[in-house]
Amino acid sequence: MSYSQHLASGALSGLTSVICLQPFDLLKTRMQQGYDTSHHLQGRVPGIISIARNVVDTHGVFGLWRGTLPTLARNVPGVALYMSTLNQVRVVMAGTTYFTKMRPASGSSSSVLPSLTLQGNLLAGAVTRSAVGTLLNPLAILKARYESDLYAYRSLWEAFSSLIKSGPSQLFRGAAASVMRDAPYAGLFLMTYEHLKHESGILFNPLTNSSMIVINGFAGAGAGTAATLLTHPFDVLKTRLQVRNGDKYHTLRSTVRTIWTDRGLRGFFDGISLRLSRKVLSSAIGWAVYEGTLLFIHNRTRLRPAVA
Repeated sequence: MSYSQHLASGALSGLTSVICLQPFDLLKTRMQQGYDTSHHLQGRVPGIISIARNVVDTHGVFGLWRGTLPTLARNVPGVALYMSTLNQVRVVMAGTTYFTKMRPASGSSSSVLPSLTLQGNLLAGAVTRSAVGTLLNPLAILKARYESDLYAYRSLWEAFSSLIKSGPSQLFRGAAASVMRDAPYAGLFLMTYEHLKHESGILFNPLTNSSMIVINGFAGAGAGTAATLLTHPFDVLKTRLQVRNGDKYHTLRSTVRTIWTDRGLRGFFDGISLRLSRKVLSSAIGWAVYEGTLLFIHNRTRLRPAVA
């Protein structure tokens, strides 16, 4: 299948996930941004319900979708670029004897993507996600700051201009923490996703596109759960670095020290229920839409000569 087909399928996947799940992202960012502990006794931060109620009271229900535009600007091209580049990396790796994995001779497959070993999927996911994430880090900062209530941006252009004026170093603020989160997350996710998809395919032997999409969604949800639980502390660090300024958040080390001093170990798991909920749903929706679209294109292309 062509690169443009993977690009389009990835873009549709990213669009669907953002529209459905933006409130989870906004609430997670608000929980992770950090609060003045002098106003929150014993290092406590507002709960999910309290934050959601405040957003709705201030901006209405649609305030929960604040930041959708910068999120679309980050995630639609980001997911499209990640999915399509990941496929190219897997195609190259599948051409080697060390990383390739033979598909079963019988039975149906729920995927049209290259099949790799567990180590191959781990490496492909980690390398691709790190590269794409670093490239799009400026858009990730805009997304985080728009979702935070620490910045009162009135437009996406105002937010972008403010970021540019703050200097080149700010464009990649939090990039190291992002890579520390994204590399293990993407590697673990892809490895677990492909394993669950393979085992589910053997168990249920899907014969229709709809059953294949269900299997892909189930595998995406399971893989998203495992990878999210293992990488969440780095997500907290990334958010703090991208929305906070000052000496306490000047470096990755000082940010770790600040969170530990203010909140202890639990501070590194702020917002985990929201991120877990969002990642499970976005993984299920995103990969089901992506692979479902590819399966649809593949079947239409295969049947076209027969129709002619």
